[in-house]
Amino acid sequence: MRRPQTAGYGSPPRPGRKRGTRSQAIGRSVTGWSTKIIAMTDALGNLVRFTLIPGQHYDTVGVAPLLEPADFKGILADKTFDVHWIVDAIRAQGACVAIPQRKNRLDRHPFDGTLFKARHLIENFFCRLKKFRRIAMRSEKTDRSFEAMIYLVGAIINSR
Repeated sequence: MRRPQTAGYGSPPRPGRKRGTRSQAIGRSVTGWSTKIIAMTDALGNLVRFTLIPGQHYDTVGVAPLLEPADFKGILADKTFDVHWIVDAIRAQGACVAIPQRKNRLDRHPFDGTLFKARHLIENFFCRLKKFRRIAMRSEKTDRSFEAMIYLVGAIINSR
């Protein structure tokens, strides 16, 4: 005889009831509880848009919202983002793709190494972002307040 399903660990929470980190982008990875920020910057290194994913998820999970139709001429990314659906979505928008291939990629595509050198701008953005302690330590509990802090810090960085 089956027991009726209650609002326990394996079932969806009842409306209006707090149930831990299920709705938050925080997850348990090897190094502990963390959140990944997948960001897109412009050619000057200023924040355009970003998404949050739990720490245990693979980075390509958060790329789909960033690739919504936008006015960009090219994408620079690291080897993590060398996935067929990402490259095809970028090329479908008519943008240039500068992503180095993974070693195990069977169908090679041309790669512009000189254009890829400009990827340091996103790395510089993350260095400036993590200088703010509230971002580096994720002091906010909810995603909404954490996103607000990232937008605020992005605005501060853009104004400098």
